[in-house]
Amino acid sequence: MKDLTYLIALLISTGALVYVVVIFIKKTKTDQDRILFSELKKQRQEFFLPNRADAYQRAILFLERIHPNSLIMRMQQPALGSVAFQALLLKTIRDEYEHNVAQQMFISPKGWKMLKDAKEETIKLINVASGSLDADSNSMMLSAAILNLTNEVGVLPAEIAVEFLKEELQTLF
Repeated sequence: MKDLTYLIALLISTGALVYVVVIFIKKTKTDQDRILFSELKKQRQEFFLPNRADAYQRAILFLERIHPNSLIMRMQQPALGSVAFQALLLKTIRDEYEHNVAQQMFISPKGWKMLKDAKEETIKLINVASGSLDADSNSMMLSAAILNLTNEVGVLPAEIAVEFLKEELQTLF
């Protein structure tokens, strides 16, 4: 009986010791995992943050470049007919977009959707303005129609998207 009591006491103390060791190992592993995770997060942020900042900068630049006012001023060619000028403006927008499409990897899905919507709305605005003109109109008439329509719309989706991307960029820092 004395041996049985001794054996039970030995098993309980050994079990308690094993339990304490297991808890200690788990806590140490958890702390090490937390430190490793924190270090990986820091390294990832050091790598991605500059790329994300560049992507937001390029997205905002894209939106500024496709804004009807800047697009018309940059692309104006008085000798062109309105249909040719419309085609030039649309091609320029699509080329700019294709040049920046890889930036979506670093921009939030909502931000990228706003950028795409702004592009599509700018294309629609140009097409609507072009549709309101005669076939023999020139680029100056199309430019005036686009600018008038831009003024009627008020705040353009491109302007809204720029503000959203600026605010979102500020949350990264």
